Amino acid sequence: MSSVKIEKNKAVYFTYLITDDQGKLMDQYDLPTGYVHGTNSGLLPKLETSLEGHVEGDKVEITITPKEGFGEIDPGLIYTDKLDNVPPEFRHVDAMPQFQNDQGEVKTFTVTSIDGDQIIMDGNHPFAGKTIIFIVTVAMRMMTKSVPANQKIQHHPSSTKQTRGNQNASQRQT
Repeated sequence: MSSVKIEKNKAVYFTYLITDDQGKLMDQYDLPTGYVHGTNSGLLPKLETSLEGHVEGDKVEITITPKEGFGEIDPGLIYTDKLDNVPPEFRHVDAMPQFQNDQGEVKTFTVTSIDGDQIIMDGNHPFAGKTIIFIVTVAMRMMTKSVPANQKIQHHPSSTKQTRGNQNASQRQT
């Protein structure tokens, strides 16, 4: 195993699973995903800073509160509509229709329930309002040289297994 520590401008790869605060598996990603550390990577800030100083093989458990992660539930993003107003391909629980507002902004919603001729859709992130635990395994040797902040890195080509707790999870920010 490498003794190279995670630090700014190092390319880092890791796998992870996410549980709720009761230990229920909510998401899992077994294909190493990569980012350049300390360069506005798009990771949740607490997740990224918690990985600082770790090395390949380390397993790190990070608790993320709603404030640190995906925010509280916004009741204004939960809509009830007539089932007939929704295209047929989205008339099932866990469907993820996208809607565009007058300004051209697109928002993904999740169908959470259907009751008779009523459909309920939620535009909140699936982890909104929840304390979640990332269990991260630093899966790959970090590059020993720094990577330019604007350089993109790819998933490791030798990894072939990907598991998701929810097939729609790939649309979530990590």
